[in-house]
Amino acid sequence: MQNTLPKGHFLFTSEAVTNGHPDKLCDFVSDSILDACLAQDPDSKVACETAAKSNVVMVFGEITSKAELNYEQIVREAIKNIGYDSVEKGIDYKSCTVIAAIEQQSPEIAEAVHGHKKEEDFGAGDQGLMIGYACNETPEYMPLSHQLSLALCEKLYQLRMKDVLSWLRPDAKTQVTVEYKYEGKDLIPLRVHTVLMSCQHSPNITQEEIITQLKEYAIKPTIPPKYLDERTIYYINPSGSFIVGGPAGDAGLTGRKIIVDTYGGWGGHGGKYPLISLNK
Repeated sequence: MQNTLPKGHFLFTSEAVTNGHPDKLCDFVSDSILDACLAQDPDSKVACETAAKSNVVMVFGEITSKAELNYEQIVREAIKNIGYDSVEKGIDYKSCTVIAAIEQQSPEIAEAVHGHKKEEDFGAGDQGLMIGYACNETPEYMPLSHQLSLALCEKLYQLRMKDVLSWLRPDAKTQVTVEYKYEGKDLIPLRVHTVLMSCQHSPNITQEEIITQLKEYAIKPTIPPKYLDERTIYYINPSGSFIVGGPAGDAGLTGRKIIVDTYGGWGGHGGKYPLISLNK
């Protein structure tokens, strides 16, 4: 496909997932615990991870805070807010097993970061790389492929929560491929080349109905018409069936959707790695 594009044109694909995706569910649970800590104690030090599989959720990490929290209640409320209220959908906020393994921040880290220090001398509990930028492709100052994939996920959430499409379930993934061209040093989005949507659904809906309704209620209201043409390709639930989703379908883990979270692949990402010397 790449070879058929005019010179100076290229395709770029960004991905997004809904909050019902197992990894994003874990992100939301951890964020909910952070929010609860900060609501009571703005000076809270929170490093909270979440893992989920089937009907089990585990939160673990290090938290130093004056906040008095019921971790199990926070976890269940977060799962409920996403919309997982039965095992058949992927997890049940009412009956799921919640395991909390939270300890205090390491005394050594605490002393190095904020212990016995003036506020202006506080440090960070870890090192990291932060990358970000703004562009003029969209009103949100985000790359078009990234913004459209996110917008489709937001539309799916709205359609589900407002019961417009009653067959929708929480887990979903979108991908938008945009054709770009260079004009000098500028990068210009021309059109949407491909839209992919994989949406968890109830058993009482046909593939044909899913395709028709997602095009009508999700894609058309979300992607500006100027970017869609007769050549745009649509892949909607290409697997043919997506009934089992959430943690029942895949294990979830905090922080695993790094491409989704870094400008849909346009931004830098990475992690910690060992420095190996080749010198003997």
